[in-house]
Amino acid sequence: MSLIFERRIKKRTIILSIFFSLWTIGLILRLIQLQIFQHARLKQEVIEHNQRIDKILPKRGTIYDRNGIILVRSIPYPSIFFTSFGEDVKKLSGKELNLIDRILDLDTHDLKRIKKQISNNDSFIWIERKVDPKMADQISALKLEGIHNLEENKRFYPQGKLAAHVLGTVNIDNQGVCGIERSCNEILEGKIGKRLILSDAKRRKYRLEIIQKPVAGRNIVLTLDETIQYITEKELEHAMLKTKAKWGTVIVSHPSNGEILAMANYPTRNPNLLPPSSLDLNRNQAIHFLFEPGSTFKIVTASAAIESRKIGLNEIFDCSRGAISLDKITYHDHSSFEKLSFPEVIIHSSNVGTIQVGQRLGEELISETIHNFRFGKQTGIQLPAEEKGKIRPIEQWSKYSVSSLSIGYEISTTALQMLQALNVIANKGVYYPPNIIKSIEGSSPKTSTTSPKRIISEETARILTGILEEAVEQGTGILSRIDDYKIAGKTGTAQKFDPELNTYSSQVHTSSFMGFVPSQDPVLSIIVVIDDPQGEFYGGTVAAPVFREIAREALRYLNIPGRRIMPERVITAKIQSQESS
Repeated sequence: MSLIFERRIKKRTIILSIFFSLWTIGLILRLIQLQIFQHARLKQEVIEHNQRIDKILPKRGTIYDRNGIILVRSIPYPSIFFTSFGEDVKKLSGKELNLIDRILDLDTHDLKRIKKQISNNDSFIWIERKVDPKMADQISALKLEGIHNLEENKRFYPQGKLAAHVLGTVNIDNQGVCGIERSCNEILEGKIGKRLILSDAKRRKYRLEIIQKPVAGRNIVLTLDETIQYITEKELEHAMLKTKAKWGTVIVSHPSNGEILAMANYPTRNPNLLPPSSLDLNRNQAIHFLFEPGSTFKIVTASAAIESRKIGLNEIFDCSRGAISLDKITYHDHSSFEKLSFPEVIIHSSNVGTIQVGQRLGEELISETIHNFRFGKQTGIQLPAEEKGKIRPIEQWSKYSVSSLSIGYEISTTALQMLQALNVIANKGVYYPPNIIKSIEGSSPKTSTTSPKRIISEETARILTGILEEAVEQGTGILSRIDDYKIAGKTGTAQKFDPELNTYSSQVHTSSFMGFVPSQDPVLSIIVVIDDPQGEFYGGTVAAPVFREIAREALRYLNIPGRRIMPERVITAKIQSQESS
């Protein structure tokens, strides 16, 4: 009996031993599976359940004007979020969300996003970022479980809409979207930090822990002058409201070094407000919009004529018919002229005379001069989305191209490209690349890679300056005159091409004026472009007065004394006939 009992005990012991051995082996295998093969996944699940690593956006660099006035800065703003860390909060209830919505007035898109995250049991949900501090205080007063706020930096533009297109904007994560904010994003943004949002295993505590400090972005000083920018925007807006034009742009520069003192567009916007629905309001028309310049481009034709010496200053051109026909195309003058000397052709902006000049110059010289003035290339200014313009290769020119190009058609340019061409004349024949950044904190100024270059001779520039002075004194630019200051300038009035009619419209125009002052020692160069003005449309009557008002106020602000010096006499047809007699 005892033997049988012992055998049963032994058998049970063996069975139990086998069972516990198998259980131990299974446990070991399971531990190996969890600790080795599934360790990374399980660790990530624990982290996601109890903590979240979030970016700390650094304080973005400040942008100043040339005199140290703040144009853009970052200021702390509270951001509201929900987390189930820290309290026994499983979900944000609909009632609680409604209470928050009454204060923040969330848009439909945000409400849908939040509700979807709630239904997905997300443990961290942004409710609204960078809200008004007073609203954040109202939400805190509700004492809702799981609702917290933390401090982030929001971009603030103290001058409102001033220089909006130059400065640009940022998105919710402080990444530049347009303007300087975009082109200099790497300089301004700094280095992102990291913070840990976590709770303990029992989800009783919630805290923030910084694991990597952010590095603030660097400051930038622009060449803009806040006062001149204000003057420019004020006068442009006044002209736009008066003419009911489609859009307008004005650029003011210091020609001797290419620094941009003001760059204005209309319509404009206030970057402190919500982003506009139309992308057009984000575009900087001064460097983005392409237009056929019309008669302002005659300075290029005149430069080629004088520089090549193929046209003499005393040559006379017959413009008495007021039109010139080339096969099926007829070009007209804006007024009826008789015989004009070469300078008078430019002074009075005669298309008939200028086309005769262009035909004498020929394709090769016209093409070479256009490219020497850097048309068809980006200027290299430190702003995004700059257009390079359009000029067809000479091989694709038609029999009308020389005539059309001579008077500013069959070529598309930006306002900045036209201003840089004028600046060549103002700088006695030398090209200086435009620049809008004066200095960057901790580094040398960020300037264009293009070096100054002589485009035309000093003598050509001197003669052209005298002609452009007369264009203001007695020609099409007379409404740009300022008492006690000598101005050199050129008007432009271009018919716009109508793609539906496949021809140029006599009803829609681009009006412009550009000039520099004082003409013999320029401090300011200005271009005004107004697109599709209603009623009066000539550049001399629409754009020239805008130049005058901006220049007058800016010269007074800069304390530039007026010294009206009469220009050297240019050859006129009348003088020529007297000398001949």
